[in-house]
Amino acid sequence: MTTYLDTLERVINEVVAPSATDIDRHSTYPSSALDALGEAGLLGLVSSTEVGGGGEGLAAAAQVIERLAGACGSTAMVVLMHYATIGLIEAHGPDDVRAAIAAGRHLSTLAFSEAGSRSHFWAPMGTATAADGRARLDARKSWVTSAGEADSYVWSSRPLGTAGPMTLWLVPADTRGLAVAGGFDGLGLRGNGSTPVNADGVVVPLDAMLGDDGQGLDLAMTLVLPWFLVMSAAFSVGVMEAVTAEATVHLTSTRLEHLGRSLGEQPVTRLELARMRVDTDRSRAFVNDTLAALGEERPDAGLRVLEVKAATAESAIEVTERAMKVCGGSAFRKELGVERRFRDARAARVMAPTTDALLDFVGRAVCGLPLIEEVPA
Repeated sequence: MTTYLDTLERVINEVVAPSATDIDRHSTYPSSALDALGEAGLLGLVSSTEVGGGGEGLAAAAQVIERLAGACGSTAMVVLMHYATIGLIEAHGPDDVRAAIAAGRHLSTLAFSEAGSRSHFWAPMGTATAADGRARLDARKSWVTSAGEADSYVWSSRPLGTAGPMTLWLVPADTRGLAVAGGFDGLGLRGNGSTPVNADGVVVPLDAMLGDDGQGLDLAMTLVLPWFLVMSAAFSVGVMEAVTAEATVHLTSTRLEHLGRSLGEQPVTRLELARMRVDTDRSRAFVNDTLAALGEERPDAGLRVLEVKAATAESAIEVTERAMKVCGGSAFRKELGVERRFRDARAARVMAPTTDALLDFVGRAVCGLPLIEEVPA
């Protein structure tokens, strides 16, 4: 029987991996890969079966992201952000959008980070105001994955009329007043379409609100953040696994002719490769333990979720740095793939909440303090 992992490997081998280098080199959005993933049922993998989805959970999502990240970081990040929206849309979104996501015909993404609050997603600067029985949204979103490519945005704003730090909305991407503000020419994850999006007088119906007014932070912390953090950790593991495998092949197949041995037979080089292997396996164990803690509802589950992205993101930085070192000049050439993963690991590290923000959350949790300070009105 064919499983979703079998299907995923086919799509990766036939579409995702062959296009990864060009996607990175030309900052090309991975449309063909997403079309293939949608047709294969993988974009709807974690949607409810009642609307035609695969009915899988976070563990399956993490497996998909890990494997995609090993082939193409940009494609993986687009799917990661899409999966991160689904729990919220399943709980509070309209049935037609839920069904379209399940069928692989609708791609969504998060629009949280803003100019003025940056990575502090829990403190939106954008506003929501009443407008003739509807809501008007105005904001300057600083970075939105799949900007101009997704079919909808899970959009954060200040509350419409009640107390609370934020409210969430499902905003169709073709809504009048939304505009992608510029392109992207960055260090890594160059094909994920991550650019600013502005909202100037965007008017949406009140039923576009996801959950209750002012409830957005609670919803984000329970339905979005755990998925985002665990999948981000799986992304880092995928990058580490791929770069460690590439380094292993390079070191065992490249010979030092004057010594009559391979690079892998050099003790110092072997030591660095061993450290890469240990860090990769340790990070995978951390992700698996976090998933187990969530599945078993262990008392430490919340702490594990806060720790896992911070730990694996920093490990990915170290592992890709070692890969650049042990592969020497070959690592700096595009065809090997090491330097692409070196850059992708660094780009993923700064996606909010950043490592420093997560470490602050962990410290607060350990000290028995609220994770987030009260945001001034």
